[in-house]
Amino acid sequence: MWMLAKFIVKPANLKGFFRYRWMLNYLAVPMMIDKHTVGLRGEHLRIAHAEYDLVAQDVAQLLNRCFHADRRCGNNEKLSKKIVVLDENEMFCIMCGFPNLYAVSWETAAVYVSVLLNGSAVTHYLDVVQEMGMPGDVCPMPAAEAGVAIDEDMPIFGACAIQCNTTCDGSLMGNGIMARKYEEYGIPTFQIAAPLRHTEKGVQKYAAQEIRNAIAFIEKHTGEKWDWHHYFECAKRFNEETRNRVGWMEMSRTMYPQVIGANLALYSETTYMAVAGRAEAFVKADRKITKLAQKAFNRKAMIVPEYRHRAIIWGVQAQFYTDFLPWLQNCWGILPLVDMLSLVYFDQISEDDPEQAIYDIAKLYEEMIMRNRTHGGYEVLLDDLWRFCEYYKADMVILWEHIACKALDGMHGLFEQRAREHGIRLIWVNHDLMDPRVISKQSVRDDVNRYMRSVMREEPIDPSLEIIDDAKSW
Repeated sequence: MWMLAKFIVKPANLKGFFRYRWMLNYLAVPMMIDKHTVGLRGEHLRIAHAEYDLVAQDVAQLLNRCFHADRRCGNNEKLSKKIVVLDENEMFCIMCGFPNLYAVSWETAAVYVSVLLNGSAVTHYLDVVQEMGMPGDVCPMPAAEAGVAIDEDMPIFGACAIQCNTTCDGSLMGNGIMARKYEEYGIPTFQIAAPLRHTEKGVQKYAAQEIRNAIAFIEKHTGEKWDWHHYFECAKRFNEETRNRVGWMEMSRTMYPQVIGANLALYSETTYMAVAGRAEAFVKADRKITKLAQKAFNRKAMIVPEYRHRAIIWGVQAQFYTDFLPWLQNCWGILPLVDMLSLVYFDQISEDDPEQAIYDIAKLYEEMIMRNRTHGGYEVLLDDLWRFCEYYKADMVILWEHIACKALDGMHGLFEQRAREHGIRLIWVNHDLMDPRVISKQSVRDDVNRYMRSVMREEPIDPSLEIIDDAKSW
């Protein structure tokens, strides 16, 4: 509450709160943190708060910059000229070489975080974009972002914008709409076309040139020059964050995992993609989390009283129901060891070679969250899953089936076949990413409830969690 009070007393922030529809969702920040810490005690609860409290501070800083630079609120032109606008689902590492500039994504504030806080946050924008003629079966993420732009609910700021062909054709469509909107306000836009076949060596030279072109574009429109010294300082922090993330996941190979589920997924998305080594505070938090995890591991602490199954979470998760993972462990004793979105780039990037660094940035763009599995060939999506099952000693896979995502639809039968071959229990969980009107939270839970009762012949650890009245929550 103290964080909210400090934020809202600033005139530009107060004006932004009343100007933008999506800001109402931020009243649910305390509940969002609470629902992701349900059932946690001791070190595990402290780990969760170390993560979520810091992420909340980072988002508050993001909103503060948005509204102070926004032409409709603070209208700070000096600050606006120091901002490069980035996509929500884009690696921010390209800004590590510009110490005097700010990387800001209004999409993160308006869409991504809003849905984490309130599952119904973007349904209005989905309706707006469909009223303009977009089909209803398009992925809700780019559709909602486009809806915000069409509804004139996006803050206007920035010297320039960098977009990326993030995860799918829907994202390219959304980027086109937003690029037109940026053009209306005189904000030049560069679109990074990262190769989709990121596992092939032949595309890396082209990918590196795209990064060089993007850097030159930023230099041209901001007047700033790329600083290799600052980039390599960020690279060192990024590498330490990667080592910490890998260390937590290595614990999950044992009988006593410590950093799992939503605690791993949401925090990793922030540190890997949005922070990318640019903030020392996240490195310090990583060290604290590692210390707490090691302490809990040494005393063989359990996250929930009973462990029944060890699961890999695969596919694109339901953004409107990220606390589904705590529900899995509390209701059925299914441990969500690691998720697909956290199983990203494990290699160390160069800390002293400028030429290699360009290729590293290009590779990070090619293998950013979601993109690293939904593109690159069936090997990274299908074959790697069973390798991870063996590595983490998992006996179950929770496979998200995002009904508006075309990337996984054609491989349904292959997943079923491979699961039988490997003796892995496979539970399909349907959702529509950011639209709970299509598939509700209870429908998501029922996919698991039916399987556990009819196939596994098991009873829930806590029967009171099997059916929940979601009308009482955000």
